[in-house]
Amino acid sequence: MDLRSELLKSIWYAFTALDVEKSGKVSKSQLKVLSHNLYTVLGIPHDPAALEEHFRDDDDGPVSSQGYMPYLNKYILDKVVEGTFIKENVDELCWTLTAKKNYRPEGKSILPGKDAFRLWCLFIFLSEDRYPLVIIPDEVEYLLKKICMAMSVELNLVELEDFISQDSVQQNGFSVWAFLEMMNSGKLTRGIVKETISMAIEEVYREIVGDVLKEGYLWKKGQLRRNWTERWFTLKPSTLIYFTSEDRKDRKGNIQLDGNCCVEVLPDRDGKRCMFCLKTLTKTYELSASDTKQRQEWTTAIQTAIRLHVEGKKSLHKDLKLKRRDQREQREKRREAKEQELQRLRALQEERERKMAELELLKEAQRQAQALLEQDELRRRQQHEQLQQALEIQLKEAEEARASMQAEMALKEAEAERQRTRIKELEAMQQRLEEALQQEIKARQDEEAFRYAQARLLAEEEEKMKALMSLREEQEEYIQRAQREKQELREEMESKSRSLEDAQTQLEEVRANRYRVDQDVVHRYSSLQCHMTLQKSF
Repeated sequence: MDLRSELLKSIWYAFTALDVEKSGKVSKSQLKVLSHNLYTVLGIPHDPAALEEHFRDDDDGPVSSQGYMPYLNKYILDKVVEGTFIKENVDELCWTLTAKKNYRPEGKSILPGKDAFRLWCLFIFLSEDRYPLVIIPDEVEYLLKKICMAMSVELNLVELEDFISQDSVQQNGFSVWAFLEMMNSGKLTRGIVKETISMAIEEVYREIVGDVLKEGYLWKKGQLRRNWTERWFTLKPSTLIYFTSEDRKDRKGNIQLDGNCCVEVLPDRDGKRCMFCLKTLTKTYELSASDTKQRQEWTTAIQTAIRLHVEGKKSLHKDLKLKRRDQREQREKRREAKEQELQRLRALQEERERKMAELELLKEAQRQAQALLEQDELRRRQQHEQLQQALEIQLKEAEEARASMQAEMALKEAEAERQRTRIKELEAMQQRLEEALQQEIKARQDEEAFRYAQARLLAEEEEKMKALMSLREEQEEYIQRAQREKQELREEMESKSRSLEDAQTQLEEVRANRYRVDQDVVHRYSSLQCHMTLQKSF
């Protein structure tokens, strides 16, 4: 349970106390007073215009708790800083408002107002996280056992069971006023003086609400003068505070606890016994308890405080409350599972009984069926004898029909033999036809292959013809070029008549070359004409 939830529980009682008509609404003027007081005790700067600003769109009528919650969260709870106020002052403010309206003990009350306030705070701490706030009987029993343990008496469980057996308590749990009424009745604390009850309630209040793990006197050795002084120590999670006396007015020191601290038991020395030390990073504190039991309790409590600090938990009893709640939920789940198992077993038992009844009915039906079977058997025997006589007559008729059927079968067998012969002939003919068909298919495939080869040869010849035509064009071009060269030579001979003798030799060579070329061209032309003639003939 975080700080906001704790504050909301106390403020809820204050709000409901201002709801005089129990309509769920409170006037704005009363909410202004409540908000002003909350600003004061929570150490928040006053904002008197915030309430009017928040509800400026509403009329002057009363405001419900749902309407007040946004203002409470935004302007008050969101500004709360832990450590800047005293939680007990907030609780006293809310208790004062709610006690005036609701706490009116009848007759002789054994609880002073301070004790009633502390029990109210304990109730809020242990109550369920739902509204209206109630506390379940298990948590009441836990709280009463703690108080009785502080008084060194045993809890009167009979009176507690009588009170828990009331219908309103069984259905909804304890309200705080029913709880205080039970405590004021004196049935649970019969024979115990008021002072003892007050001391026990204060001790449990400081332990659970004040997060005090342990308190008591210890001897402490000084850091400078090294003398032993008796101090009142108060252990809380993450801190160990020591005072001059148990009134806790003159605080002498504060030891911060963290994961680096440890506790060790020391041997007796310097006239002190039951010694132990608390080691921090900077100092070592030597302490002495009154006896071995106290030393064990103190070392265990300090180790618990260190563990809580390391685990990031600020309150041992908040952690224990969550664990008890988890245990109750587990018990409830186990109880539900057990109830379901019992229901299943009862269903199985009912099913078994139903099946047993069905089995008896089946046995009775079987006995009746057996009698009917015997009657049917007798009737079947009579029918069998009649059928046997009829069958003998039918057998004789069947023998005669069999002889005629054998003769008919012989004729049909001969006809079947003829049909089988005909089938064999038809199968042979079919085989021959299939062979002829395969030969025809093969011939057609050969013809197709021949046609394909012929087309391929024609394509090759066409390619050759194209090559010959190209060659002929090249030859004609070559002849024309030779003629042009011849003409150039003639012109050169005319222009170079003075070098006729020297060029005569070259001319003869040119003529010889031309003759060979002409012969070659003629030969190629003749070959081409021959090839074309062959192609045409083909």
